[in-house]
Amino acid sequence: MRLSYVSSRIARTRSTVLVAIPPPPGPQQPPGGQYPPPPGPYGAQPGPGQGPYGYQPWGQHPPYAPFPSPPAPLNGFAIAALVLGILCFLPLIGLILGLIALAQISRKGERGKGMAIAGMILSSLGTAFLVFAFASGGAAKFWEGFKEGARGGATFSVDKGECFDTPGGSLEGMAYDVEKVPCAGKHDGEVFANFQMDNGDYPGDAAINQAADDKCYTLQHAYAMDSWAVPENVAIYYFTPTRQSWDLGDREISCLFGNTDAPAGLTGSLRNDETTLDADQLAYLKADQIHNEAMESAPAEAYPEDDLPGHKQWATRVSGALTEQVGMLRAHDWDAEAQGPVTALVKDLDTARKEWQQAAKATDADTFYLHYGKAASLTDPQQAVTARKALGLAADPPSYYEDGEDAGGGGAEV
Repeated sequence: MRLSYVSSRIARTRSTVLVAIPPPPGPQQPPGGQYPPPPGPYGAQPGPGQGPYGYQPWGQHPPYAPFPSPPAPLNGFAIAALVLGILCFLPLIGLILGLIALAQISRKGERGKGMAIAGMILSSLGTAFLVFAFASGGAAKFWEGFKEGARGGATFSVDKGECFDTPGGSLEGMAYDVEKVPCAGKHDGEVFANFQMDNGDYPGDAAINQAADDKCYTLQHAYAMDSWAVPENVAIYYFTPTRQSWDLGDREISCLFGNTDAPAGLTGSLRNDETTLDADQLAYLKADQIHNEAMESAPAEAYPEDDLPGHKQWATRVSGALTEQVGMLRAHDWDAEAQGPVTALVKDLDTARKEWQQAAKATDADTFYLHYGKAASLTDPQQAVTARKALGLAADPPSYYEDGEDAGGGGAEV
């Protein structure tokens, strides 16, 4: 609500009243003549400014004192120069306005010379400071800080592998700051990847969220390679640019792990990659991921009878992935303890590869189901438990396998 007011001005007028004042009592001068001055002491000549009878003639009263003249106006450029100088805002402009003010004051007789000079001095100091800042790199640091401050949903930077707490304990909604904490203790989130979006106009919230969904889901495997070791209550979250921060050059999306039960948080790092795994573990998980990615490429239609050509193409992709996985596992020089279990697993995977090849040649849905079922039994998660234990990897299959999902050869997704 805006409170408005109305001010009134009362016009005051000065009136002059003319009053006829009768002449003083005494003898009046007769028309056409003049009385002679009285004799004796009264016959002295009148003094200066006096009438013939010694009183002040009419109309000779002293004049009224004149009104004082108004002061000279204050120069507007002088005011502006002083304000810019005090605020240290646009110092070069303040300096120029001060010079203009001095020229106008000298020409027009206006006031404000002191203000103009003070503004010029302050603006000169501000200009010198800016020159020093640019020369020393301070201006660039200030601009970077300003850009960070303008990133509506994220005024901070988090790097891959860092863990943090949010002020409200939630990974949903707008975040303006985070506190970085050790991953060994309890924390709200863990960063597993950062990536940059392409330049251009702001694509909109929906497009940015879609990019985050697609890319973060894929990038998680490079950070948490053993998906069996990721707790089932862990989900993917992300920090994204806002419209305001996008205009300042912000293109970064940060991918995070967080607990679906926000108050519970996370404890310990979920990272298992080249920095934490040994050579045997790394070789097994890299080969396994090839199979997992092929399994994830299943057609949108869930049943072969609804899209037999699409399922046959999928079977071809899975068969090819198993060929590559088996080749990688056979080529690696395994530790003695892991050699036997891995060799047995490779045998099952190779047999499953052949069943997928037959499924790719199926002429009807029933034939596809026949070979698919045999392949699925050979790549059941329980088939990988022995090899995983020998390699020191997580050996408890995630519960979603109980719902009939098959990630192939022991892989799984968050």
